[in-house]
Amino acid sequence: MKLKTLTVFAVGLFLSTFGYSQIINGNFEKYPVFEECYGVDVSASKSCFNQTLISKIKAEFKVPQYVIDENYKGDIVILFEVTKEGDFRVLNVTAVYEDLREEVKRIFNDLPQIKPATYNGRATYMQFSMPVPVSALLTKEGFGSDLNSSEDFTEAKPIEQLTSEYDSIKTFPFENREYDSQLFIPFSHQTYSRFDKEVNAVGTNAHTALKPFIYSDVNNYYDFKEKQEVLYKEKSSWFGRKLWNEHMVTLQGDTYWFTLDPAADLQLGIETAANEDQSFTYNNTRAVIFQGGLGDKLNFYTVFYESQGTFPGYFNRYARSIAPDGGNPGIVPGRGVAAEAADGNFDYPVAEAYLSYSPSKYFNFQFGHGKNFIGDGYRSLLFSDNASPYPFFKMSTKFWKFKLTNTWMSLRDVRSDVVENGSFRTKFMANHYLSFNATKRLNLGLFESVIWTNENDRGFDLNYLNPIIFYRAIEFSTGSRGGNALLGLSAKYKFSDRFNVYAQVIIDEFSTGAVFSSDKSFQNKQGVQVGFKYYEAFNVENLQLQFEFNQVRPYVYSNNEIVLNYGHNNQSMAHLWGANFKEIIAIARYQNDRWYGTAKAVYGKRGFEIGDINNVYYGGSIYGNDENIPSELGIEIGQGNTANTFIGNVELGYIVNPSTNFKLYTNILYRNNSIAEYDPVNLTESTVWLNFGIRTDIFNWYYDY
Repeated sequence: MKLKTLTVFAVGLFLSTFGYSQIINGNFEKYPVFEECYGVDVSASKSCFNQTLISKIKAEFKVPQYVIDENYKGDIVILFEVTKEGDFRVLNVTAVYEDLREEVKRIFNDLPQIKPATYNGRATYMQFSMPVPVSALLTKEGFGSDLNSSEDFTEAKPIEQLTSEYDSIKTFPFENREYDSQLFIPFSHQTYSRFDKEVNAVGTNAHTALKPFIYSDVNNYYDFKEKQEVLYKEKSSWFGRKLWNEHMVTLQGDTYWFTLDPAADLQLGIETAANEDQSFTYNNTRAVIFQGGLGDKLNFYTVFYESQGTFPGYFNRYARSIAPDGGNPGIVPGRGVAAEAADGNFDYPVAEAYLSYSPSKYFNFQFGHGKNFIGDGYRSLLFSDNASPYPFFKMSTKFWKFKLTNTWMSLRDVRSDVVENGSFRTKFMANHYLSFNATKRLNLGLFESVIWTNENDRGFDLNYLNPIIFYRAIEFSTGSRGGNALLGLSAKYKFSDRFNVYAQVIIDEFSTGAVFSSDKSFQNKQGVQVGFKYYEAFNVENLQLQFEFNQVRPYVYSNNEIVLNYGHNNQSMAHLWGANFKEIIAIARYQNDRWYGTAKAVYGKRGFEIGDINNVYYGGSIYGNDENIPSELGIEIGQGNTANTFIGNVELGYIVNPSTNFKLYTNILYRNNSIAEYDPVNLTESTVWLNFGIRTDIFNWYYDY
């Protein structure tokens, strides 16, 4: 009895287990359902889905006439998804002609929302791959007796989502998502001039003073994809496409994309200055750029440069004059600390990288090592890309007609006077810039910046972490040694789509009595910029003219606590001349297809220091102490070692690859520096520098010293 009972139990257990396993292995997936398929038996849902989809594609597809004329017989391969909400989403389209790809996207965008697929009774997404023969689309008569026929079409086949997860990871043909990304547009004045007119048109809500721009912001006004493809050359070979049109290495999936490119800045030149013993100049930079995106909100960028070079004599001497403590021979302006290379040349590696994340349309967060710029001009008196790269965290908040940008940075003072225990001094900077489009023509900006040091292990002062706090008040409340705050104002007015004016004011010490008095007090520490831009000048297409005047009085950007100056790596964070100067700049830019030309003239009156600034400080350097000023009144621009500087520069070039901004160019620069007294850094000289090169143009080289 017991044995019989046990046997019955075992048989029952086997049957129930077998039945359960059959249920587990059964198909619990149900196809998406068009409205036309409501009431259709489940077994016929797959066929109804395919026939309805094919019918809609046939009915709506408009084949371009040139495809018909060429009698093209190939296929269009569509990879698409029906989301768990029942919406159609195109993942990728492979076709010979761009117009065919765009037509597929149009049709799928217009498809109605349907009932989604289900798995185990729950709504889920379902992905399909569907080849569409172009020949079946050429005439409605070729479709068979009615549009519901699936003749000549292959059904949409589901892509396995779970059982072959590894194999289902698809690599798609690369479509440049860079233009819609949160990546920076590499800040080069020449590059930005290509879309400057569009972002400055009357009525745009762009905030153009904050640079570098983000691609997705500018793409609202300037169609990068269209503009780039106009420049593409008809190349069918892999090498031809990579050289003239495309990124070198590309990888793209449904929710990610990457590009990898070699980069270079190879220069060879000669100069004519009589007091130079070098026979030629050169720069040998090799670099690798890696960038990409994960999803729609997170992007990254990294570039590493390995460089050696020697430059015109005046530039080399300036680089050596700002050498850091510790034995390195110099700092290459705008790049970084240099080691001694062969024959006394510079060896200067540089690395830059950042992450950019936009959780919503209102916010963008950036964390990286690089440079920033605030202004509409060629120069900035507020915040410039003149100095070496530095670590930063930036938060941008954009709503209505406002954009608030906060940047927190870690900077270094590398002078021997301030080095402690063999280590460079660390200081911190926080600034915020509020941009307001008051009207469709007028933009106003408010800038504030504060610098403080790590005195008494103070570290990063949380007082300055608040993005909307008034820094000047915090500086006052923490004492005179608590920090060095500067204020700034900016404005831009668009007279038309072709003409606008811009201005900046920097205020280092807010003393209204000193500013409006006629006694020229040393406390009158302010600078002014005024300029204009003229697009399509004199009705010449793609000709842009720019005129700019800059003036900064002595002692601006310096501080009695000399570590609190407005500098990093012995370079100014604002104008590259420091203070105590006035200058006029005229620039003309022209572009035609891949060709471009730039002509620039700079004339300025400058006041250099004479001897040791710890004895008498005339206000040109940002590293002095105004306790050593020659007098409290009668302070004038150009005082001290007065110099008149003229720099003329013409560059002609050809963009080899518009995707990477790789160009071939020649450049001729004339510099005349007439100085009143001997100066070991900028000798009185007149020089012509002729330079040839190939370059990946992703940052600004400034030779205006």
